[in-house]
Amino acid sequence: MKVLIIGFGSIGKRHFEILSSFEGIESVDLVTKQNIDNINTFKKLDDVKNMATYGYFIIASETSKHHSQLKYICSKVRNKKIVVEKPLYDKNHDFFECNNTVLTAYNLRFHPVIDKLKELIKSEKVYYVNVICGQYLPSWRPRQDYRQSYSADINQGGGVLRDLSHELDYIVWLFGSINSINSINTRISDLDINSDDIFTAIAVTEKKLIVNLTVDYISKVPLRRLLIHTKNKTIEADVIKNSIVITDKMSNRDVIEIDAEDRNYTYSKMHQSIITDNFNVVCSFDEGKRIVDLIDNIEFKEL
Repeated sequence: MKVLIIGFGSIGKRHFEILSSFEGIESVDLVTKQNIDNINTFKKLDDVKNMATYGYFIIASETSKHHSQLKYICSKVRNKKIVVEKPLYDKNHDFFECNNTVLTAYNLRFHPVIDKLKELIKSEKVYYVNVICGQYLPSWRPRQDYRQSYSADINQGGGVLRDLSHELDYIVWLFGSINSINSINTRISDLDINSDDIFTAIAVTEKKLIVNLTVDYISKVPLRRLLIHTKNKTIEADVIKNSIVITDKMSNRDVIEIDAEDRNYTYSKMHQSIITDNFNVVCSFDEGKRIVDLIDNIEFKEL
């Protein structure tokens, strides 16, 4: 199978590194303006004249380009697999016909902590979930000036709500669709950006459980945690530290330490699943689109 990756920023490079190591991958080519030795590259997507020779496409460009690039690829090929980095789009767009399998790269579904949580809550009545995720934007990509990143620019589809929409996806994945939401989406820090740096919300899911979610660009300590209150237990999960603590009504505690995987693990599992046509966990186009719909109904407001 030949692979074409569109975009070669930090996430495009990660996809390239992973897929280049897979057996059965004939080549991994790039669409990028960068000059790279010993890799087959194209400056623009329409420079690719033999697009049908590729079986797998990865759209890893700025979010604002996802829709137009996906539409272009779908106009040229059929019966291929296309993964679009999260979020699927920067905003709602008109429907177009696409006779390909399109998926959204919400790779945290494959994280062993999230996977274990799905198993743990399967037979539990969940009442309340608190999710917090944050990291100081200047330290996020240390090799890049944060002010030059798409994250800093709302016009490129940046902003914490879109960047950290993983949290919205795994909330829906674990606890059901969001029926109602009240939120604040704004910029409160002194970061030199025009996009949102904090999003906080209270939501109710289809299963009638309450979700409290906060994501931000301002936390000096990287955070990705869940606190889950069920009928019988309280579950504390730390996605960064790979641990889960379960406490029952009698204050008995069970600590689950999950083997730490390398930083590419979740993406590798996602790509392996897609290549082998195992789509049970992978976020579909429709699921990714529902996250876009949810984001699109949340208004950015200056304080």
